Formats: sequence, structure tokens, C-alpha cells
Amino acid sequence: MRKPVLASLAAICVAIGLTVGPAAAMSLDDSEIKALTHLIVRGPTAEKDVAVKMLLERGKPDIVPSLIFAMRYRRDNQVIPDAVSELIGETVTDWKSGMLWQEAHSELKPHASYRMLKLDIFKKIDPQFMRFLGGDRSLPENLKIRLEEIAWGGVKVGDLPPLDNPKLISAAEADYLLPDDLVFGVSINGDTRAYPLRIMGWHEMFNETIGGVPVALAYCTLCGAGILFETKVEGRDEPLILASSGFLYRSNKLMFDRQTDSLWNQFTGEPVSGPLLNSGITLKIRPVVITSWAKWRTQHPDTKALSLETGHDRNYDSGFVYRQYFNSPNLMFPAIVRNEEQLRRKDYVFGIRETGAAKAWPLDAFKDEPVINDAIGGRNLVLIGDPETRTVRAYRRQNYVFERSGRTNHLAGPGGDWAISEAFLTSPDGEKLPRVPGHISYWFAWDGYLGVDSELYAVGDRS
Repeated sequence: MRKPVLASLAAICVAIGLTVGPAAAMSLDDSEIKALTHLIVRGPTAEKDVAVKMLLERGKPDIVPSLIFAMRYRRDNQVIPDAVSELIGETVTDWKSGMLWQEAHSELKPHASYRMLKLDIFKKIDPQFMRFLGGDRSLPENLKIRLEEIAWGGVKVGDLPPLDNPKLISAAEADYLLPDDLVFGVSINGDTRAYPLRIMGWHEMFNETIGGVPVALAYCTLCGAGILFETKVEGRDEPLILASSGFLYRSNKLMFDRQTDSLWNQFTGEPVSGPLLNSGITLKIRPVVITSWAKWRTQHPDTKALSLETGHDRNYDSGFVYRQYFNSPNLMFPAIVRNEEQLRRKDYVFGIRETGAAKAWPLDAFKDEPVINDAIGGRNLVLIGDPETRTVRAYRRQNYVFERSGRTNHLAGPGGDWAISEAFLTSPDGEKLPRVPGHISYWFAWDGYLGVDSELYAVGDRS
């Protein structure tokens, strides 16, 4: 039989053993605050409103993270955002604006009950989430990122199944691909493969051995970044096998490794929770390029491509997956966009990170300058880009200067035309300049993770 609905401040006070009256709200202990925050997230509207009032009368901002968390699941009225606004002295209208405020205020430490409230709700969404945050894993000292900024991405563990050693077919057999379909192109030690974005958008990860090198491509559709990581790391006998956790951090996916269930930041390739947290591991980035199927196949007629037979029932039609998001200027999940004076949040950039240096090149810079001679951290680079196909490759250039060549897949440089390959620039006499790994991403993601630690190339710049 359904229990009677509590309908007043007095009834709630009696229910949790408090003295009736405003003084009760001033003397809440931790267990009572926990009970009230759970009531706000899961209780009937009338009880929720009274619970919010009690916490507001308590007058301490440490409850704000719990109220912001509750806003995502209780959008039925304005009581919660009004309470948050009063406690912080700034206007918050909904969960997204609350999350943005919270990201900007790392000095605010949540009440002790916040962690259990969040874990209880996550556990009800998917018990598998406790693999990553259960027990002591979500304690502040066991996280490299703030628990307050970990958000559910709307999927459960396994809803974005990675492709583990998927079926590959020849270029001739890949007749489902349209000429302008974009692919992730990878070539390692002569082993050349194409992974269409129209398939990868549904899986966001593959685990493969390419050219004898174990790798994983981590594709975050929300931040526009596909990053190829080497998964054999020092100190571990077997390569890591990566998958999507269902969690986000600043609109970027958190991935996990199946061996230890440690959570990893997809953008940095570093563990942020779990047994590998303080391991010192940062996954090595390998070169990957986005280009059209027509161009990739022309450059690499012997390429293999993903088969549509992935073992999963998905709509792999061209332009279907994430169509609305890719065509919108807006973000799906909250993340602070620090600087839009030069670039909009979802403008594409090509970014390179090296020891002690990082730099991003707007994709639009390549419209008028398809060959850019530049530098990062005092090391000279040449970049070749095509914004129409989201394609950029970067190479060391020593002190050479390169220009466009009249020959396809060549650059004009010292001694004549240099051949462009996936691994090197090669001179007519056989000198080789190695490729530098980098990747495409949306500006908001690059700036959000690297910010002032990264340079931004300005059109016409000749560093």
C-alpha cells in the first residue's frame, strides 16, 4: 500500500526526526541532509519543494552541487534553480547553466552527502557504473577530475559498443561508401585502413593491431575529436582494451580500460580514476587523418575498409548518425567556452601536443594557405590541409621551407618535389622527414582542455 504523501514542513521534520519549525533547518546533520537531497531528486513535488526550502534556510552553499545535480532530474518547476541562485548570488536557470557555474567555481566543496546521492542515482541508471565510481573510487583523493563535473551522457555501459578487431574488406568490396564520405585513415608500417565516420559515430572506439602495433581510435563525437592511441604501455604485459563508459567530463567522453575499469580522459589519454590513476601513464598518440573516401582510396588503392558487418544493428547510412548535433552550432552538454573572439565553439581546429608545447591551427586557415610553414615549441613544422575534407597532415621540416607543387601528393621543397606519404615527406634524393601526430577537434574542446597552455595560429602568421 502506498505510504501517505508528506505535504508540509512539519510532516517532513517529523519523518526525519527533527524539531518542527524553522530552527530545524538550521540544525540538520549529515544524515538528514542526505535524506533531504534524495527526497529532492526522487520524492513527490510537494515534498521536494519543502526539502529545498529547508536546505535553503540552512544557508550554506556546500549543498549547491546536490541541488545542481537534482536540476537535471527535476525540471518540473523553478524552486531548485531559484534556491541555487539565492545561495550563490548569481542567476541559474537550469541544469546546464548550473553546471557551467560549477565548472567555473572549483573552490566550492560539496557536502559529504553529495557523493552518495550521485552514486545512488547513477547506480539506478546502470549498476555497471559502479565499476568506475563505486567504493572509494569516487573519493576526491582518488579522482583526477571533480566528481561534480562527471555527467551521465545518456547511454549505459555497452550502448556504444567498441569495434574489437572488426571485419575489414577491400576497397573494391566497400561499394557502400560514397566518394565524399569521410573516413579516418590510418597507415602503420604499410598496413593501411579506412574507418568511415558514419560507422565510427555509432561505436566511438575501435581496438586493433595495425602494422603490428596495438592501437585504439577514441572518437568523441561531442568534441569532434578522433584520437589514435597506442595501447601497449610500459609495465603492462598486454595492450589496454578501451571502451566508452557512458560518462562525460566537460562534454568529452570518459573511456575505460577493460582490464582495470579505470576511467580515462579521451582528450588527454590519461587515467582519471581507478587502479591506474597514479601510474604515470599517458597514452602515446599516433598519426590519423580525416579525409574523403575518394581521396583516401586514390592515394591508397590497396587500403582495407570497415565492413558493414559489424555484428551490431545500426543505421550506417551516410550522414545519419549525430546529424542534428553536427549541423548545430550548439553543444549538447555543458562546457565552458572560454574564448570565441577568434573562433566559434564548434569551429574545427587541428591540434598538436608535444612535450612542453601545444598549438592549434584553425581548419579555415588552410582555405587560402593549404601549405603552412610554422613551428611549435621551437621545432619547425610544415602542415598540409584541406578544410573541405577536414584533412590536415603535419611533418617536421628542419629549416626547409615548402610550397605547393604542381604534382598531386607532393610539396615543392629543397631539391625539387617531395612525396607526401602517411609516414614521411620524402625528398627526390631519399631524405625523409617524419610525420607529427595531431588530430582534429572542435575549438571548445581544445581550448577547454589546453586553454592558455596552447598557442593558436593566426592567419598570416609565420612563426
